[in-house]
Amino acid sequence: MIMQALREIRRRIRSVQNTQQITKAMQMVAAAKLKKAEAKTISARPYAQKLERMLENLSRSTGLVTHPLFERREKTEKKALILVTSERGLCGSYNANILREAGKFLRDSDPKKTVLVIVGKKGYRYFLKKEWEIRHKYLDLDGRLDLSLVKMITGDLTQLFLKKEVDQVFLLYTRFVNPISYKIVLEKFLNIEPREKAERAEIDYIFEPSSEEIFDALLPRYCMNVIQKVLLESFASEQGSRMTAMRAATENAEEVIENLTLIRNKIRQTSITREMLEIASGAEALKG
Repeated sequence: MIMQALREIRRRIRSVQNTQQITKAMQMVAAAKLKKAEAKTISARPYAQKLERMLENLSRSTGLVTHPLFERREKTEKKALILVTSERGLCGSYNANILREAGKFLRDSDPKKTVLVIVGKKGYRYFLKKEWEIRHKYLDLDGRLDLSLVKMITGDLTQLFLKKEVDQVFLLYTRFVNPISYKIVLEKFLNIEPREKAERAEIDYIFEPSSEEIFDALLPRYCMNVIQKVLLESFASEQGSRMTAMRAATENAEEVIENLTLIRNKIRQTSITREMLEIASGAEALKG
């Protein structure tokens, strides 16, 4: 009976050790991907901030902005939500937190007047059999980001707004803070609403050739930059969450191995003690 228990514990220890090797390898892979994603995210932020500030200054200096992407509609009944999730699991509570925030946003929304645009398999599978319409989906990204993909997503979203299929477009994604932390962000994408408060005195710009032509060239680039920023921030947050989850799993496996080893040693000690008592009892019986 004791030998059977020892064999079972040894089997469990080997199983946990194999799992620990897998989680440690996944932690190292996630750390390598995180390093690249973090570098891209941080390097893209200054350009995004500068472009946003330029758009704010130009829109204030022109007075009334007439570009269609600035259109503020009286009735904002129809809306779209673009939701960025991961392609795979094993990243802790990352997807659960995003989907919970999406549920809060959709709780008071009419399914007939709300459409979803989903990036990532986890979000797509979650909403696939629910009442919300999935207008567009972008799958199998796995952290890869190229200009054609950004153009496609931006074009689909702006067309929804320009064709008046929706009156507002919202973004739900995670903003990278550090390797162990991220922040879930819900913000409006369309219509574009430049901030009213200026950080510095307004500049009286002279537009050449015209403000309309400048906005026609600037706004598509601005929209693409917003989508690119959202995807980069989300990819970095996902890898940070996966690295943290795999590190916790590796540490938990080590703790389980230590506990099982302690139990194994106790069983072996009990077996040895019992054998010694049996030998001593036999010796005493022979003397008698």
